[in-house]
Amino acid sequence: MIQVQELTKVYRPELNPVYALRGINASIEPGEFVAVMGPSGSGKSTFMNLLGCLDTPTSGSYWLDGQEISGLTGDELAQIRNQKIGFIFQNFNLLPRMNALRNVELPMIYAGVTKNERRQRALEALERVGMQDRIHHRPAELSGGQNQRVAIARALVNQPAILLADEPTGNLDSHTSEEIMNVFTSLHQEHTTIVLVTHERDIAQYSGRILRFRDGLLEQEEAAVEAQTPEIQEGKS
Repeated sequence: MIQVQELTKVYRPELNPVYALRGINASIEPGEFVAVMGPSGSGKSTFMNLLGCLDTPTSGSYWLDGQEISGLTGDELAQIRNQKIGFIFQNFNLLPRMNALRNVELPMIYAGVTKNERRQRALEALERVGMQDRIHHRPAELSGGQNQRVAIARALVNQPAILLADEPTGNLDSHTSEEIMNVFTSLHQEHTTIVLVTHERDIAQYSGRILRFRDGLLEQEEAAVEAQTPEIQEGKS
């Protein structure tokens, strides 16, 4: 699903260069659940930005779902982001004036999906994360965990090749974090490819493999101890 070779990112190369990534080699298989960890400044956020086509590498190659990404134009990268990548953020990034259903429909509007199909797919995605009884609620009317479920549904709705999650439990309490990670575990069991950035070891344990970054290098890869998967408590987070 993902293959990067000698991936580097240098900021301000003509002035005082900052080497964010120093020749990363890594691969992620279809259906794999990978956690990315490392201290601040280690390069993990830069790595995720490159995987998400939010930035371009200084050198090296990046293949996503069989397509070379590194040399694409801005418009081509935007198309890849819309069609192949689902983003999940720490702060949810939901539009406050829209209800859950409308928030989930948004990516399909940009993709040119018809109104009837948008609604059907949005309803299916919300049901998939246990939010089928909250479709008319706006973000202010939902808990943090419920908002994150809506954000996950929005990320899924265009059937992306990969989900990228940046600290998805960072603003949640431990109980709600567990419920959200059970959603990710369920998606993984459905063979969804997931890459998740986290500072928390217990969150990383839900993945199958951990990539540890330090000083712009992939310092270590290790297998994660898979957590038990209790039943998802629908609509209670």
